[in-house]
Amino acid sequence: MLRCLLLLLIVFNFFLGFSQEEKESDSIADYYIRFEGDSVLQSSIPLDEVYIFGKLEFADKKEKLRYYILRRKTIKVYPYAKLASERLVELNDSLTKIKKKRHQKKYTKKVQKYIEGEFSAELKKLTRTEGQILVKLIHRQTGSTAFDLVKELRSGWRAFWYNTTAKAFKISLKEEFKPEEVHEDYLIEDILQRAFTYDKLERQKSVLDYDYAVLSNKWKNTTPKKAN
Repeated sequence: MLRCLLLLLIVFNFFLGFSQEEKESDSIADYYIRFEGDSVLQSSIPLDEVYIFGKLEFADKKEKLRYYILRRKTIKVYPYAKLASERLVELNDSLTKIKKKRHQKKYTKKVQKYIEGEFSAELKKLTRTEGQILVKLIHRQTGSTAFDLVKELRSGWRAFWYNTTAKAFKISLKEEFKPEEVHEDYLIEDILQRAFTYDKLERQKSVLDYDYAVLSNKWKNTTPKKAN
């Protein structure tokens, strides 16, 4: 009888130790993933930031109509702001590699003519409100107002921005994108984030420092402030 008890105790301890060892080795830290084309093993999978959008709610039909008009205009002009940001980055990168100012000026004029041919004709077709949204989105994408870009860049760019934007639209080139302070700017950001998620627009992250989720929570309980 004593031998049977000892045998059962030994067997029990064996299985107890085995189960503990199995439990410890069965942790997520022991599983590694190798992505195709990458020789480094990863212990986790990085995921893109995902937003869960609330249902759109409007106080009345007028507010609803205003939102959908704003959405149509924002989706229309966003590609131009994205393109302007990309061209600005390319221009600045290229200018840093060109030492002589004479060559920098020549290169800038060349880029200016290329951009004018690329989308200036389309810009002239925009309405005043579409132009103002575009100016805001340029600030969102570059961190600089259209006015500051005019000052910083060469005379060709100055003529381009004034001729195709300010004079055509009679808008403020100093307008900034402030979704934390202006409700309409938050709505523009909301429109963009929804469009990015549903693949209606190609995502380009804003260079400005704000968090869309924080903004959404703020504006739920804040009386909207209209843009000037």
